[in-house]
Amino acid sequence: MQTLARTETRTEASTPARGASASISIAIAGSGGSGVMTAGMLLLDAAAKAGLYGLMVRTSGPQIRGGEAAALLRLARRPMDSLDDGFDLLLAIDWQNVNRFADEIPLDASSVMIGDPDEGEAPEIFKNTGARYVPLPLKKMAKAIPGSWTNMVALGLAGALAEIPAEALESALRDSWKRAAVALQANLAALRAGIAAAAGIDGMPKLDAGPVGAGKRWLISGNEAAGYGAIRGGIRFVAAYPITPATELLEWMAPALTKVGGTLLQAEDELASINMIIGASYGGVPSLTATAGPGLALMTEGIGLAVSAEVPIVVVDVMRGGPSTGIPAKSEQSDLSFAVSGLHGDAPRLVLAPTSIADCLATTQWAVQLAEAMQAPAIVLSDQFMGQSRAIIDKPVEVSFVGRRLTAAANVADYKRYRNTESGVSPMAIPGTPGVVYTADGLEHTEGGIPSSQARDHSAQLDKRERKLNQYDYGRWWADIEGDGEAAVITFGSATAPVREAVARVAARGMNVRVIAMRLLAPALPEQLAEALDGVTRVLVVEQNHGAQFYRYLRSMFDLPGKPASFHRPGPLPLRPGELTDTILEWSRR
Repeated sequence: MQTLARTETRTEASTPARGASASISIAIAGSGGSGVMTAGMLLLDAAAKAGLYGLMVRTSGPQIRGGEAAALLRLARRPMDSLDDGFDLLLAIDWQNVNRFADEIPLDASSVMIGDPDEGEAPEIFKNTGARYVPLPLKKMAKAIPGSWTNMVALGLAGALAEIPAEALESALRDSWKRAAVALQANLAALRAGIAAAAGIDGMPKLDAGPVGAGKRWLISGNEAAGYGAIRGGIRFVAAYPITPATELLEWMAPALTKVGGTLLQAEDELASINMIIGASYGGVPSLTATAGPGLALMTEGIGLAVSAEVPIVVVDVMRGGPSTGIPAKSEQSDLSFAVSGLHGDAPRLVLAPTSIADCLATTQWAVQLAEAMQAPAIVLSDQFMGQSRAIIDKPVEVSFVGRRLTAAANVADYKRYRNTESGVSPMAIPGTPGVVYTADGLEHTEGGIPSSQARDHSAQLDKRERKLNQYDYGRWWADIEGDGEAAVITFGSATAPVREAVARVAARGMNVRVIAMRLLAPALPEQLAEALDGVTRVLVVEQNHGAQFYRYLRSMFDLPGKPASFHRPGPLPLRPGELTDTILEWSRR
């Protein structure tokens, strides 16, 4: 395997000139309870009101809840789904354990670092970057306004430095306020104090933010988008056990399901969750669960039951760093091998991966349609980066993916639930339908559902379950294919956004690279990928895990041209456009 080493430094080739108004990157950090996430969310909301696009990534220490935290934002006039290579501003409400984020908040000599000198000294690891340090007494500024909070001073300061109009910042704060009016006035004053303090700080990139209401866009997280897509696809029952970083998906779906007549049940564990949704789907109700890697491991026997009994279900796996408990609040694409190959026996299943926060909606909706149409389990591989991050996006184009299963009519003569049809899909009787009773369990069976250990029955049912997935017409949605160069980068999931940005950067240098971002990972579609690679002589596979799982999967299932190369590294740090730009340029010279 030709493995390209990770690039540790940003080069002039990989990094656009900072301050060129392409985007601005801001990190707001502090200890637990300092309100950095609230400030970050309000800053993102204000950016949306000002007609900007934006992305906010949440990061915290190893404790999952509480403790130090940072809101990492990137704002721009164009859509984007990736963090930049470095940060223009680090705003520390206090310095307690902020040094833990040094790798996640890269600074350089063009960066500005603002901190409260009364709340500790800036860590040497940040000072040594050459960033310009501006001390500001944030806490004293807040105390001078009774009833106000320090993070509102920080919000005004960061917003003004990003040139977000004051009316957009105030509107975001007013819209979110649920406390007493007198406290709102105090915090509006703190916000204005932060805006005033920004007047004396220069050297920041400038964004041409529009007036309030210039753009009507969505502000959504990947978990919320996946939940919304599931409901639009027809999901009406969810059973799940909370687990980071999938919990917010469940929290969003709980009230949303009630609006469409659905139900969410918190199960006692993941074993119960998977079996509950199998039971609900067997009863005719499209069903879903959401989990992370440890939960997916516990669900595998149940997923195998859904394969054997041909019961449609959807499992959203919001991947995190592993193995075992791993790094719960950080992202990694390391459940891929388990998702595509992890069940015992020959158990074909659908595996899909959204390519962006916005695409979490359409891909999850599509997964519901595919599961219902083929009466098979579908695993959706999101991850912490997409799931827990929030983005300002254009309203997604509505897609017509609605789950519809083939059901049996009453009193059908010679009804056989697992009839070996040409398509591999056979009518599924809903319990209570007269004259079409059958048994569904995990044992191998005849066409009529009678348990059987006969070789001919086993072979026929194995072929049936595989055939229905392989013969289905997935259309153009199986992948996003962009560009027409003789060199191609193949990727999936959250790695897609930094790959796209890196390819745009090398295109500006005259190198044309094709991007193939696969949305359908299983079943493998060799003919479709061969067509997408027509004219390609060189392939680079990009992913975020330690073992090059996607590269190895592609090599095992597809004929890739030339001598494919691999760029892979694990989390918790997200892939950056700059390191991928350098990687592509290095790859092109080999």
